[in-house]
Amino acid sequence: MKPGLSLRVSQHLALTPQLQQSIRLLQLSTLELSQEVEQMLDENPFLERTADEAAREEFGLPQADAPVSEDDRHTEDAIYSGASGDATTAVAASSEGEPSGAAEAPGSSDGPDTPDTPDWEGDGTVEMTPDDGEWGGDAPARTRTAGEGDETDATELARSHESLTAYLHRQALGLRLSEVDTAALRFLIESLNDDGYLHESLQSLAVSLAGEEDTEQVEELVHRFTMALGLLQSLDPVGVGARGLAECLTLQLKALREDGEGDPEVVQTALRICQQPLEMLARRDVRRLAQACGGGEERTRAAMALIARLEPRPGRAFVEVERNIIVPDVIVKKIGRGTQQNFSVQLNPDVMPRLRVHDIYAGALRGNRGGEGHQGLQQRLQEARWFIKNIQQRFDTILRVSRAIVDRQKNFFVHGELAMRPLVLRDIADELGLHESTISRVTTAKYMATPQGTYELKYFFGSGLGTETGGNASSTAVRALIKQFVSAESAAKPLSDSQIAEMLKEQGIECARRTVAKYREALKIAPANLRKAL
Repeated sequence: MKPGLSLRVSQHLALTPQLQQSIRLLQLSTLELSQEVEQMLDENPFLERTADEAAREEFGLPQADAPVSEDDRHTEDAIYSGASGDATTAVAASSEGEPSGAAEAPGSSDGPDTPDTPDWEGDGTVEMTPDDGEWGGDAPARTRTAGEGDETDATELARSHESLTAYLHRQALGLRLSEVDTAALRFLIESLNDDGYLHESLQSLAVSLAGEEDTEQVEELVHRFTMALGLLQSLDPVGVGARGLAECLTLQLKALREDGEGDPEVVQTALRICQQPLEMLARRDVRRLAQACGGGEERTRAAMALIARLEPRPGRAFVEVERNIIVPDVIVKKIGRGTQQNFSVQLNPDVMPRLRVHDIYAGALRGNRGGEGHQGLQQRLQEARWFIKNIQQRFDTILRVSRAIVDRQKNFFVHGELAMRPLVLRDIADELGLHESTISRVTTAKYMATPQGTYELKYFFGSGLGTETGGNASSTAVRALIKQFVSAESAAKPLSDSQIAEMLKEQGIECARRTVAKYREALKIAPANLRKAL
């Protein structure tokens, strides 16, 4: 084969480090962005928070550079002789939409780049630029006033929440027991799961302590555990320490009978029902349960209604549920009334970090040109500038997308879910001149506080179903309509999926029965046979 030379022309997209950072920041949630900011503050000495507020008309609009005050100028001159005092503290507005790394790069850094560190394309200057100033100054600092001293936040409430085991241990302190019985009771309490059930058998618990070889010790432990189990099941909440659902319900029914609550015959019938296979109760097979329990169907229905009011998980109230507090990124407010009604879309100032480049460190770098380590520090300074700029562009893009959503779904904010229009990512992308992937990143884990409630931005997007008039109905509106049909149905004769599909067809919406079933399951609505009242 004869060697030769050939010329080939090709195009490829290269993502600069600042563009990669911008894309990554865009898809972060509010909590993840806060963690990213904290990490950057720890790693980059040129980046700092600022508590000063800068008057701005609106976030993202161009602002005039504000010169520093005379006091700051004298202070800087005293620290750095000959240094210029015309440092600016305002940020120039960045271009909207998806950032373009090639267009926004300020240039190349002085000297060669090392392969291990990203190229932030610094221009080699250390002068203060408008992008080095404070950003997000319209976000008021959240401070606790003197009148808020008695309030407790959600984290403190979660930490002060008493667990089921602690509650049971506290009750056990009031029992006069020997040391051995106290130890057995404490062991059983520690063996409960979050729902208050004792899933392991007493035999297996005894073997785990004594071993399989020592049979006499195992029998002694089983005897102690049996006595301790009776004490455990007498504690509050009623039903704790049960080894199954049937035993849990039986304990609660016996407590009702001892307290004299309810009809004794109904309670007795309910106890008999709990002795039957629970599949019959789940299917609400009244006829077979009435035959098995020897009571009439009317009394059986009353007993089933009584069982339905019991607590199947006694430890439910003590489970420390993870509290996910949603902080909206965007706030929508109603303006005007009637035909003049409109909606304003603003960023939530509480989630906007207020950052700026550290003036003193930047001035020190300016006064030591050509010193040892100057190139590395210059790169960190440029990195801080790009970080501030990318965060600003992130919120600019979120605001643009949110305003486009509000314009498209204005009827939703006025009339609710039934007025939702079909909307896909491509519609917003074409309107704003962005890519669909950018819209997807913006709408993921970002929330909007509206007069109708707080929703994720993705909530406003949905496919469309065909109508008789040739138009489209939003899947969100169809789900809301199904929910409305079910809430208005007769408890004795609940609507089947086929009936709901026919009702939607009467409304002019073509929806198959399988689609109705899928929407019903998404709304966590039980089938018709389980919704039927007793």
